[in-house]
Amino acid sequence: MNKNVLLLAMCQGLITTGNILLVTIAALVGQALSPSAALTTLPVATQMFGLLIATIPASLLMAKIGRRWGFSFGNFIGLIGTFLGYVALSQSAFLLFCAATLLIGVGIGFATLYRFAAIEASDNPATAISTIMASGVIAAILGPNLAVWVTNNFPSLNYANVFISLSGLYLLALCLLQVVTFNEVAKTSSNASARSLKEIVAQPQFITAVVIAMLSYTIMNLLMTATPLAMHRHGFDLAESALVIEWHVLGMFVPSFFTGKLIERFGQAKIMAVGALIILLCCIVNLQGVSHEHFLFALCLLGIGWNFMFISATQMVSETYHPCERAKAQASNEFLVFSMVAISSLGAGWLEAVVGWQTLNMWTIPIMILALGIIYWFSTVQQKVLEVA
Repeated sequence: MNKNVLLLAMCQGLITTGNILLVTIAALVGQALSPSAALTTLPVATQMFGLLIATIPASLLMAKIGRRWGFSFGNFIGLIGTFLGYVALSQSAFLLFCAATLLIGVGIGFATLYRFAAIEASDNPATAISTIMASGVIAAILGPNLAVWVTNNFPSLNYANVFISLSGLYLLALCLLQVVTFNEVAKTSSNASARSLKEIVAQPQFITAVVIAMLSYTIMNLLMTATPLAMHRHGFDLAESALVIEWHVLGMFVPSFFTGKLIERFGQAKIMAVGALIILLCCIVNLQGVSHEHFLFALCLLGIGWNFMFISATQMVSETYHPCERAKAQASNEFLVFSMVAISSLGAGWLEAVVGWQTLNMWTIPIMILALGIIYWFSTVQQKVLEVA
């Protein structure tokens, strides 16, 4: 196994642990401190907005100063966010807490490029992506349990001490980054053959990859963010919600150990389609009831479906650009995907409160049917290209 891919996977696992830790508590903090139900998930939304505004600058900055300095800079911003989060919750300051999650989101925005750095450091893109995503198993186990453990053993107002543990995760990731050898694009490489961004994004393969990534991540984030709120509304406590989130994140990342192999055998489009069908099954389970078992099984399915769709889309989009085009292509992909994720984070609390948990799941069904239609369209276009060739 490539040493650099493993180190990047460890960094990804630590950052994702912090992300899942925030998912576990942020909506509940928002529910306790926000002035209205419509703003309950504002801290989650500001985190995603921070991620969104970082996507384009992160790619372009790394093209100038390199991956190591770029990732380190993003990690440092995240560290500032963890300190601000501790101060905000110690003072029960809702808007300051939102500012903290914004900065943490910026740090996570830089970290979303780990998977592309792993592809660049490996001769086997599918295995590299799967290794990076498999690191999320650390997050699945550590994130929710860390939130519960810190809250129970170091009680403080509104989970403030959780942010001390979060800063520790970021510091460890920052140290690991310093020993990674990145495969940088030579500054002397010519951009003469680089295509325009319009040409890159007009490719059916790029369109399909980005849209599937957008739909899968948006729906996954919407339902995941709304879940702790729905469970709280139905009488479940933090530990029960944390267990559901833990199994959801296990569903997101455990399949990564074999998703790459499945893609190599069956192709990206088929694995995307299977992922969409699994998310449809998740919605059906959620519509059957609101017991703890319903939440747990459905959210696990949601994670698996997202894994199949997102890993396939990531590998697909990585095949649509040349090395000299990677900064603008990756920036465009990340911006488009996470703009929708940010919107879903902001709307999750309002939708769960206004339309309800089950209606939210019903709305997901036509979106997944749309995803299946896009995958079928791409498969048809791809088949015609092969026939002409």
